[in-house]
Amino acid sequence: MPAPCDATPPHLLTIALEDYFQVGAFRQCIERAHWRRFESRLEAATERLLALLDQHRAHATFFVSGWIAETRANLVREIARRGHEIAASGYEHASLRQLTRREFVDDAARGRDAVESASGRRALGFRVADQWIRPRDAWALDSLAELGFAYDSSLMPPLFGRIDPIQQTIHKKQSGEKSLWIVPVATAPWLGGRLPIGGGGYARQLPLRYLKRALRAWRQTTGAPLVTYFHAWEFDAAPPQIEAASHLARARHYRNLQRTPELVAELLGQHRTISIAEHLRLETREPAEPSSEEGRNSSPQRAELAVNNVRNAGAAAEPTPITIIVPCCNEEASLSYLAVALSELEADLAPRYEAQFVLVDDGSRDATWTRMLDLFGGWPNARRLRHSANQGVSAAILTGIRAADTEIVCSLDCDCTYDPRGLCELVPLLTDDVALVTASPYHPAGGVRNVPGWRLGLSKCASWLYRRALTNKLHTYTSCFRVYRRSAVLDLPLTEPGFLGVAELLALLDLGDARIVEAPAVLHSRLFGQSKMKTARTITAHLRLLSRIWRLRMSRRAPRKYTNSSPQTSSTSSPPALHP
Repeated sequence: MPAPCDATPPHLLTIALEDYFQVGAFRQCIERAHWRRFESRLEAATERLLALLDQHRAHATFFVSGWIAETRANLVREIARRGHEIAASGYEHASLRQLTRREFVDDAARGRDAVESASGRRALGFRVADQWIRPRDAWALDSLAELGFAYDSSLMPPLFGRIDPIQQTIHKKQSGEKSLWIVPVATAPWLGGRLPIGGGGYARQLPLRYLKRALRAWRQTTGAPLVTYFHAWEFDAAPPQIEAASHLARARHYRNLQRTPELVAELLGQHRTISIAEHLRLETREPAEPSSEEGRNSSPQRAELAVNNVRNAGAAAEPTPITIIVPCCNEEASLSYLAVALSELEADLAPRYEAQFVLVDDGSRDATWTRMLDLFGGWPNARRLRHSANQGVSAAILTGIRAADTEIVCSLDCDCTYDPRGLCELVPLLTDDVALVTASPYHPAGGVRNVPGWRLGLSKCASWLYRRALTNKLHTYTSCFRVYRRSAVLDLPLTEPGFLGVAELLALLDLGDARIVEAPAVLHSRLFGQSKMKTARTITAHLRLLSRIWRLRMSRRAPRKYTNSSPQTSSTSSPPALHP
């Protein structure tokens, strides 16, 4: 049964309403549980797109996941108000390959409910959020028909092999007593197979001359509406760079990104575009139940309510004050992510611990200090300190330790290469007889994600050497993710202010016979910006420090034992200084 259409059908423009951190290319380095930590850029990118659509009086279908609908309800309602169709895209932004049939049905239904609640309109269409439905996945189409969807735009014709012509154009699929419109994205011949030419990554990666020729040929040979698809994040004027992604993933995401707004502008200037529902003559304006979460603020917010609820639940116990130090150097891009991560950490620590924060700007040359003031200026439990010149990460940690007024002091990386919430496991390990708790990704229960193999090899080699030079036999000696007893480290005679100082501090405690506890953790590659560590220089420095440790240990002068002291008393002895 042919789809209802005019003699000269317009193009069908579809948009996936998703933020840059949700894309499949970044799935290996960005965890779903951490999405709320990212500063959303979806509103600005979508407004740029909406302005373009308004300019050409064009309409589109926006496929929206339930997660976006709940966290960006105002944006979804604004898109609907401006005359565009709102369709569903599941809830969790999951690939069909990740779900069982029952999980797929539940996810699709939950996503539709959230989208209808946010938009106030029926969601008649569906598209999977990641990857495509293949002809062999007919069960998914049957499930969508059973759920009451009017159409699906997820089907991708086979890229190779014989193709039924009907699979390339809009057609109806019968599923028992119900039917479902199938709205496939346009494809074109390519090297003996077929490639999607309707938009997305293919439109940015394929040669522009071939793409435009294929688009013209589609209309001339099929006479059917051209189904196009783009993503809202492709209209971001200055997308953040995710450094943790592989070279292939970054090329897939960023290459020719500026081409998308140009292609859409050209498309709108030459053709009339409408939504899928308008083409199929479906009514979408039936009201849905009002959203219970409508108006949720789209910018990252501190988890004040969660913190207060947890604190009130445990108000009977007096919380232990702790200080969390975050050294920052040229971390402008990381700070908004950090702010949300610290809010989550504060909520998790309460009511057992009362968190105070000390953020140290270590002579940044970018807008780190200004951004720090913007994000943390309203935090009553956060102090912001600044080095006039860069002194190094261990110097910044020491600045925070000196500024702290609690006996328990923690340090973590600004780029969150260790999940800050891991401190909930580390802090309780700082018992009265322990001077330092340090995280270890090389611990048997630890792990490493997306860190280059050559860096892991160098790091493990350094740990092997330190293990032979020191008494405490650890798996990792260079982690900045730690919990300190302030009285145990405050007066240590550190001589290394940079990355090397982190290992030197541990060595000083070890040579003073302090007890050090190692806890497993997962190390991730940094998401934003570049590492400040200079590899060759760091290797040379570690060898120099190891040489000093060996000379001290081999000398006949045995190191004096270091005794941990309580907050009310001072140390009566100190570890030996590691001077040449």
